[in-house]
Formats: sequence, C-alpha cells, structure tokens
Amino acid sequence: MKKTAIIILIAILLIAAAPQQSGNTPEEPVKLIFIHHSTGRHWLNDGYGNLGQALGENNYFVSDTHYGWGPNNIGDRTDIPNWNEWFASDQTPVYMDALYNETEQNADYARLLSDPGGENEIIMFKSCFPNSDLEGNPDDPPSDYGGMTVGGAKRVYISILEYFSAHPDKLFIAVTAPPLSDPANAENARAFNNWLKNEWLVDYEGTNVAVFDFYDILTGPDGGNTLYYPTDDDHPSGEGSRLATEAFVPQLNAAYQRWQAGDASAPPASEPDPVADTESPPTPATAPSSSILIDDFEGGDPANSYGWEAYKDDASNSQISCVSSSEIVQSGQYAMKIDYEIELYSWATCDLTYENPQNWSDTEGLSFYVYAVQDNTVFNVDLFLENEDYVYVVSSDATEEWIPIYIPWSNFKRVEWEENAGSPFTKPEQINGIAFGFNTPDNTEIAPSGTIYVDNLALGQDSAVSEVPELVPETENEPDEKESSEEKPSGSPIPCVGGFVIPAGIAGLAFERRKKK
Repeated sequence: MKKTAIIILIAILLIAAAPQQSGNTPEEPVKLIFIHHSTGRHWLNDGYGNLGQALGENNYFVSDTHYGWGPNNIGDRTDIPNWNEWFASDQTPVYMDALYNETEQNADYARLLSDPGGENEIIMFKSCFPNSDLEGNPDDPPSDYGGMTVGGAKRVYISILEYFSAHPDKLFIAVTAPPLSDPANAENARAFNNWLKNEWLVDYEGTNVAVFDFYDILTGPDGGNTLYYPTDDDHPSGEGSRLATEAFVPQLNAAYQRWQAGDASAPPASEPDPVADTESPPTPATAPSSSILIDDFEGGDPANSYGWEAYKDDASNSQISCVSSSEIVQSGQYAMKIDYEIELYSWATCDLTYENPQNWSDTEGLSFYVYAVQDNTVFNVDLFLENEDYVYVVSSDATEEWIPIYIPWSNFKRVEWEENAGSPFTKPEQINGIAFGFNTPDNTEIAPSGTIYVDNLALGQDSAVSEVPELVPETENEPDEKESSEEKPSGSPIPCVGGFVIPAGIAGLAFERRKKK
C-alpha cells in the first residue's frame, strides 16, 4: 500500500508505461484467482487493463475463471444473486475445492511467475456491468427478495460473510460491478456500492475480507454515477481499466499485509493471557522506515511552516489543544497530544500551515500513527489548498497499541460545501496545510470529546502500515440520497485506500476550517 496510485493520471503516460511494482508486495509468490466475465478479462489483458501483468510484477501468481468454468458450469453465473450459489449453498464445498485448486488462465496476460504450488489464497470476485442496474431505492434495507434490487443485493453480500468468516486462511476481495452508461438506476448503483464499502463489514471481525470500488474509479474524477470511460458499449475502455489497475494493486498489497499481520489463520488462544489484565503503556514501535517525515514532534516546528496551531468555531464553547507530550509515544521522546471537547454541531482543528505551497507530488499519500484513548473516536484529516479543501475521515477504538494509517491522495475528497464536492484530490503540488479535526455530523446528538495521540506524520507509507487503508469498523453518514453521487471519505485505521475498504468504523461530515494567513 506504500504506493497507492493517484487516480487522475495522464492517459498517455499510462499507455506508455508498464505497471511497476508497488509497495508492501508479498515476499514470496502468492496464488490469486479472479472470478469474472468480459470486463474482468479486458482488465486482466496485456495491452488493455494490464492487471495480470501488474499483479505478476507484485508477486501474485494469477489464475482466473470465465464462462463455462467449473463444476456445473458455475463460471457462467457471476451476477450478484449468484454469489449465494458460490459461497452459501450446498454445492459451495464442491465449487470452492475446484476454485482453490484452479491454475488455468482465461485471459490474455503473460504470467511472470512460476506456479509456487498449493492452493489459491486470494479470491477476487466481480459481477459485470448489468449488475449496476439495480431496482428499488438507494436507501432500501437488506431484503430477502432475490432479484436485482438494492435490498436483494445487500442481503446476498450479508449471507456470504458466514463462509468468509469460517475461512480466515483465505483473503476475499469483493470488486464492485462496473457502472452503466444508462443513468436510470445509477443512483441505486452508487448507493449500493457505498453501502458495500462503508457498511457491509462494520460488524465483521476478521481481517480476510476487503472491497475494491471498481465502480467509483470508472465513474470518473467528478463523482458521477455513470461510465466515464466508455467504449462502443458498456465495457470500460482501456484507459479506465488501466486507472483501475493503478489503484487496485497497491490496495491489494495493503489488504494482503493487513490480513497477514492479523494472523487470521491462527487458532485462537485456548486460555486468556494472564498478563492481559496488567495495565501497561503501549510498546513503542519503530518510526516510519520508507517515508519522508513531516513531523515527529520531537521539538521545533516543521520546516517552512507556522507550526501547529489550534482553531475552533468562535461561536461555540468548543475546546481543543495540540501539544507535544511524552505520556504516550510511538517512537522517540514525544508525540502530539490532542485534547478536544466539541460542542454539538461545532468543530475544532489542529492545523499545520505552510508559508508557501508544498510540492508533494513525488509522493502518493500521507501516513501517521494514532493512539486513541477512548472508543468510537472519529476525526478528520484535512488537506487545504489556497481555495480548496479536502477531507478524509478516520475512526478508531481505544487500543493498547499505535495504529498505523496511510491515506492515498486520491482518498481525500473535496468537502461538500465547495464546488465539485466529493471529487478526489489531485493536486499534491499545491498543499498549503494539513489538519486534524473534530466535529459533529448533523444527524447525531453526541458531542465528541476525548484525547488522541499522533506521531510520525510523514509523506509516503511506513512498511508497517497494512491498510487501508481498512483497512476498523466503517460506516458513512449520508443525510440524503443526493449524496449517492459523491463518495464520502472513508476512514481506515489501517488504511485504504479510495474505494478499497477493510472493516473500519467511520462517520461524519467535514467541518469548516479557518486558514492561517
């Protein structure tokens, strides 16, 4: 996840450049199989989406299924309702045995690796673009109706989690269906995919399921709901497919590393650790090893900046402080301690503002470590330009360890009160400042208060970060269906990355911020 792609890239460069190895690649070849139809084949193909090549360069041995594959020709059936047959039916053991042991390929990609042996460990599955024609309403709850509806689709994905939970030795990657050109049910598609990213895994306790939002990338940089990269039909173009590859591979690496770090395949301890009840400070971890440090809070203000300053809504009684503290540190002697008490429907921030715009275009995101003292901690990470603001929302529960977070630039979204709300951030060469902040969404009656510690704020990603990140519980507050046309920022104490979500818990709207001039 170290090198998650910036979504908006110049198409000619994508055509000219072959996919490169991303960060956090597996140390040894890992077997991956992709369940797909025609769009997936195009995505994999060399010279079109280049996904097969990019995965090979990142140490994944790729196989795939297509029409006619498997027992009972199960490969013919990849619509959303069919996932029950794959993962939640009497035939599931038969299908999975065949899937785990499949080594053939059905798309035109050059394999760069030799078969390392053993079973496929990573299972990618995707429905094709007709599955974006969901009937019903954007906010429909899960329904037992099995047709192509918003409620029916939610019910399918909920039902297959039982199988995933029972098989923590496999990593399952749900890829959202591509968009259609027809806008008739486009808001439903957006709402369902937002639910899949932000709500589906809220209560899921494992680390072996993640979501990649193929749909969102293919709807383009302006947050539309229809296919932005068309061909003469609804298959995504090569340009759109390559953009998806650039985004997907780093996020897959992040999900893989998080899954491995979670040791999901290990049996639970038979007895609780007798030391567990002993209260002790968190064990310091190593500082970021492969990133460019912005501030380690060890003394002195970051170069060419005004230093960290607290701001709040002057019309409220909100309080916030941001000071160096030696109480709890991730590495070194100090971390930034943020104490906050936010009045209902108000806001406060800790801002780092620069004298001149910073050019961070040689990096692909922001990373830091956070330690939350209390459960249900939700905070914003902001980027601000001269006349533009972008936000990413992070959530974390209280832990006895530091949580690494990595946020690719493309995961920051334009704040809702500005033009092009919800569009991804694409100007890392124009950053005037960053902020950590707190606010209360309009649809909650809880005024946030508490303490967090932040350490080792950096550009790029520490090798310990295993995202997306995704990668702690995650929900999204959407006041009305109009917001289905924009992707709300999603948080990930173990980051991922625009669209790629691992169980996390986030919520909230951005707050207005006062810039230092």
